[in-house]
Amino acid sequence: MGTAELYAQQPEEPIWQVPAAGAARFTWEYDEHRERLLALYQKGKDKQWDAAKRIDWDLEVDPDDPLGTPDESLVLHGTPHWAKMTDRDKAEQRRHFAAWQFSQFLHGEQGAMVCASRIVEAVPGLDAKFYSATQVMDEARHAEVYSRFLHEKIGMLYPVNTDLQALLGDTLRDSRWDMPYLGMQVLIEGLALAAFGMIRDTTDKPLPKQILTYVMQDEARHVAFGRMALRDYYRELSDAERREREEFVIEGCYLMRDRLRGVEVLENFGIPKAEAAEYTERSDFLHLFRRLLFSRIVPCVKDIGLWGERLQRAYVDMGVLELGDSNLDLLMAEDEEQAERLDAERFAAEEAARRAEVAETVAAGAAED
Repeated sequence: MGTAELYAQQPEEPIWQVPAAGAARFTWEYDEHRERLLALYQKGKDKQWDAAKRIDWDLEVDPDDPLGTPDESLVLHGTPHWAKMTDRDKAEQRRHFAAWQFSQFLHGEQGAMVCASRIVEAVPGLDAKFYSATQVMDEARHAEVYSRFLHEKIGMLYPVNTDLQALLGDTLRDSRWDMPYLGMQVLIEGLALAAFGMIRDTTDKPLPKQILTYVMQDEARHVAFGRMALRDYYRELSDAERREREEFVIEGCYLMRDRLRGVEVLENFGIPKAEAAEYTERSDFLHLFRRLLFSRIVPCVKDIGLWGERLQRAYVDMGVLELGDSNLDLLMAEDEEQAERLDAERFAAEEAARRAEVAETVAAGAAED
């Protein structure tokens, strides 16, 4: 079945064209590189993996509850609409919300792939071009994974959220070479990491846990790359230039906060848009979710040197200013360690099963003798 037949709502335009801006930059310096970025490039090469082989796609997924979503986390829980819903209605809502979440992950990964390719083109340093080239492959793999999960396991997709699309457009239209870093590596990737992590740490379903754990292992490198490149560059900017970047971050953070409502899903259940938006604003779970989603962005923004007074006021308004003191290195290290532990557990279990099968075969042969 084609993707067009699986959309819960049809996209406004099947091909979204964003006019390119900025210059492609070549460098003829092939022997002077930053060791930190080259080390990250080596790590990017070493950590490549095949989504068709590393993930166990034979695992079953209940399309009516792909993520093990508790009732309390659904926006309509506790409302008059919830009291009227049948078990079938509630199962369908779980399916729609999972499809909406993973669809935004999918669209974001395609955006990351395009932005990473723009970084290869526009960034002046060859070491950064090297690493960005590995990231293009990473993002292609992530898009492949989320697309396969949606097509084969949920059987439904949602169009790109308008706020995510707006931020992607703003990032790609800007002619300054650092903006794909800032828009994608810091804002969109940072938000995605937090969203992935929250689901990874709460779901009891093995397939989505595998997908999110392995994707997050890659994303930890991507955020590290953005931090390295931007921290060095932003030290050289004037106060006015830094303020321009801070304005972009403020606007992007408000857009991303508003992106998280999932109003489109409730509209599919016949709830008017204004009423759906009101329900989302009342949701205690959504307020907690929003706060956690900025846990990766705020410390990264502070780390790269964008921490002006107006930006801090915006974070106070969002209730996330204190997240600037979070240990981002520790969070990223934990993301990588979780992927390594999952591999160790899975392969140990597979080896134990293989040995048991061999032992059973040997025992059966001995009994026949």
